[in-house]
Amino acid sequence: MILARLCGAAALAFTLAACGGPRDISGEREVLPTIGSSGGALANVQAKRLFGAKSFASSQAPAAYGSYAKGCLAGAAELPESGPTWQAMRLSRNRNWAHPETIDMVKQLSAFAATQPGWAGLYVGDMSQPRGGPMLTGHRSHQIGLDADIWMLPPKSLSLSRAQREKISSISMRRSRGAYVNDDWTRAHHEILKAAAKDPRVARIFVFPGAKVQMCDDETGDRSYLSKIRPWWGHHYHFHVRLACPKGLRGCVDQAAPPKGDGCADARQWQRNILNPPPPDPNAPKRKPRRELVLADLPAQCNAVLKN
Repeated sequence: MILARLCGAAALAFTLAACGGPRDISGEREVLPTIGSSGGALANVQAKRLFGAKSFASSQAPAAYGSYAKGCLAGAAELPESGPTWQAMRLSRNRNWAHPETIDMVKQLSAFAATQPGWAGLYVGDMSQPRGGPMLTGHRSHQIGLDADIWMLPPKSLSLSRAQREKISSISMRRSRGAYVNDDWTRAHHEILKAAAKDPRVARIFVFPGAKVQMCDDETGDRSYLSKIRPWWGHHYHFHVRLACPKGLRGCVDQAAPPKGDGCADARQWQRNILNPPPPDPNAPKRKPRRELVLADLPAQCNAVLKN
């Protein structure tokens, strides 16, 4: 999945990167018709300023337009702040919106989590903004309502106040810079990630390399679901669930399917490179600074989503 040299000393600088990194997690770089000059006076305004200012969903049929790191979301559904087996966290961010399929997946996964020892359900982190699009802070992905962050912290209470949800933090599962899990990792974490991966709507789950290796070592039954669980930097306070484009949605760009096999050899290579970083490649091209997306860069349908 990722060449060994990318996991060298230079790449280790990104171990705490937020969701939406430059390669596997961002999705395909497919070129779609964009808004371009039809955006008028707003065409060259940073898209995150425009979409980050919207506090409610568009009154359109649910639809994801574009790719996970360059798109928008029409007709979003809101995950209720609290439910029988979940609580949405950091409500001040207003990121508990998603495509209805994502909302349904989160609810079903939370009900399963509530059957696990020590888990009352799930604490749900960032999903998307009310109309998707680039976020003011944090993620590069989460733009089309098909991504959801699930906290690693087992909920003991599902009656946290809004204020408490701003102050409480998840817990890290990693040890040795992410090469291994720590003592807070439990079989319940394994089973919850496994349940998410077995949902046919789910395309990928991103988690730190040590967790993937641990799951590979511990799984004694069907291993096919492991192909969906991909190692990625960070993702030790939460795991990131990504749905495939729902059937029939035109204009939604899926990521390429994961490589064949269970992906365990890749994960172990990540682990080895964390423990013994290879020297940086002196001929590797310098990373170019990312340009902020402007409205003109987004799929053409996003203009109507923004204006609706």
